This record gives sequence, structure tokens and C-alpha cells, in this order.
Amino acid sequence: MNDVSAGEAILAPFAAHAAQSRGRRYPEPKPELRSEFQRDRDRIIHSNAFRRLVYKTQVFVNHEGDLYRTRVTHSIEVAQIARSVAVALKVNEALTEAICLAHDLGHTPFGHAGQDALNDCMRDYGGFEHNLQSLRVVDELEERYAEFPGLNLTFECREGILKHCSVHNARELGELGERFIKRRQPGLEAQIANLADEIAYNNHDVDDGIRAQLLDLAALREVRLFRRQYDAVAAQYPDLGERRVIHETIRRMINYIVLDFIHSTQAQLNAARPRTIEDVRANPKTLATLSDGCREEHLELKAFLREHVYRHYKVLRMTTKARRVLQELFEAFFKDLSLMPPEHRAQSVQAEAAQGAAGRARGVADYIAGMTDRYAILEHRRLFEPGERT
Repeated sequence: MNDVSAGEAILAPFAAHAAQSRGRRYPEPKPELRSEFQRDRDRIIHSNAFRRLVYKTQVFVNHEGDLYRTRVTHSIEVAQIARSVAVALKVNEALTEAICLAHDLGHTPFGHAGQDALNDCMRDYGGFEHNLQSLRVVDELEERYAEFPGLNLTFECREGILKHCSVHNARELGELGERFIKRRQPGLEAQIANLADEIAYNNHDVDDGIRAQLLDLAALREVRLFRRQYDAVAAQYPDLGERRVIHETIRRMINYIVLDFIHSTQAQLNAARPRTIEDVRANPKTLATLSDGCREEHLELKAFLREHVYRHYKVLRMTTKARRVLQELFEAFFKDLSLMPPEHRAQSVQAEAAQGAAGRARGVADYIAGMTDRYAILEHRRLFEPGERT
């Protein structure tokens, strides 16, 4: 037994086992000395889309400060949390990590403001949703391999990337869309990645909100999850500097939630007794969960951040500018495809020939969604500011 198969042997029976994968869209020889899911992870890390995440906004625009989270640091933090949970529950760590690293590959520049703006632009052409775009990136848009488009990831990884999908869109996705039509669940690795995403951004947005001086400790101490850990740190280390107190508090918040995540999910597994990944998919509800009390505190923190960070006037100013930049880029490119670089213009022309105006719009959206924040700003300047170099 080699190291790869030995690692799979210790997995729970309901985990995703690479040897039992539902395969790739384009058949390939099996990898040597690594599993199919390790190959997925490696392909994601080497993709252009993953590298671009380093200059895509999480909440704060990258050029506002070097220490704010970006999409790439967020994805790494999600993967770190999810891997810890996966190992504790004996499910597939490599697949869990791959899903986490890929889940935001289709995100626009400027965070959710960018997604909302592009969705508005695409309203008459099928809309825009970053989960679907992430799938489009790994299935079609990445150009790295001689024998197939995209990254040719496994079904299980693609299943995890597609967290949300309307029934209408699901009908266009073949076997990948079946679970949305039949109201089934994804594998446990995908469920873990989904919840780890929420845990990561809730907690790191506290850190970034304090760094940006949008949050103060007095306001945060109204939130039970923060107050309990902060008071414990302050009592144990009365002379500790504020920055270290904050880091220690957030570290303990994450630890508290992750431990609850593991114990609560294990309790659900004990009750449901799935024997295979298909049993997990067939369960009426997701098995990866928090306890009622922890979930309530988690949602309280989420609501606090929505009011005090995401709706802060400084953030709203940025999101308003971001929406205008993307809307004006879309309108200009859609009106005149010749304004786009040759390869993107060619893709849009080809899509228009096949699908009409909707194909033309999708080609423009693909180009804009792939931009980093600073590239979108630069493209906007090139198009609309006199004297700016083209």
C-alpha cells in the first residue's frame, strides 16, 4: 500500500474516497504518488485565477493597506479552518482544501459590490453569480492544458465549488445540477468548506474592521462571542498591549467556534449514521453544523458586522465607486468589443456568434470578472480619463 492509499484507508466510510470519485469531464490517466483530489488542489494553486485573488477585495480595497485580507488570504484562512475540521472528522482533507481554495475563483473585483454591479449589468443576459463563475473558470476559462479546457477537476471538487444554484441554472449543468433539482446535499467535504467560509470571514472582518478604525472595543463588547473571549484575555493578561489582546481574542473566538463545529457535526453524524457519501447526499439536511447556541452567537456577530462594517459610510463610498467602475466598463465593452484586448474580443465575438447578445454579454462579463481591483481601476482610467495611457 503506497502513502496515498494508506491515507485514504483511515478515512470514514462516508468521506469522499479518491478511488471512488465520479471522475473528470475529460478522462485522464491516474496521477502518480498523489490522489485525484491532491491533483485538483495543485491545479487550483497553479491557476491564473488563483493568483489574481491576491489583488481582489475581500472588504477593503487592496491598495488601502497591505495587511487587509484579500480573496487569496481569505481562501487560505478558509482552507486552514476546514482542513482542521476535516481531519478531526476523518473526511478527505485534500478535497476539502481544494474546494476552499477554489470557492472564490470566479469572484469579481471589489468584493460583493462588484458582483452586484455585474449582476445588474447581466440582468437581461442570464445574470451573474460568483459561484457559477467559479465553476465556469475551472471548467472553461482557464487555459493551461493541451488536451482540455479549464482545469478538468473531479466531480466532487466541482460539486463543492457550486454552493448555490437556481433550479433554472441547474438544468443547464447536467449531473452537477441534479442535487439542486432533487434537493440533495453535497458531500461532507463541501459542507465543511461552506461553513468554514462563514467562520473565516466573520472573524477576520472583525480584525480588519478594527485595523480600519471602523470598530472600537466598546461597541464590539456588545457582541457576546467577542465579549466573552475578550474579557477572559484581559483578565488573564492585564498588561498585554491592545493589538495582542485583539489577536488573542480573535484566535480564541475561532477556536471556540471550530471546536463547536467539530463536536456538533460529529453528533449529527452519530445520529444519521451515513455509511457512504451517497448517504450524506441523501440526508434531508446538511450534517456540517454548529450547535444552536453557537450558531446564534455566530449570527449575532454577522449582523453586527453588517451594520458596523459593511454599511459603514467609508465602505459604502468604496462600494459606490466600485459599482460605477464596473458598470461603466461593461457598458463601454458591450457597446464596442474592439475596446477589449484581442483574446477577450475574439472570445466575445465567438460567443455572440453562438448565443447572440447573451453570448456577447457573457464574454464581456468573463473579462471584467477576471480583473483584479487595480486592473479594473486602470482599465477605467484608460477608457474615460483624457491623457491616460492606453
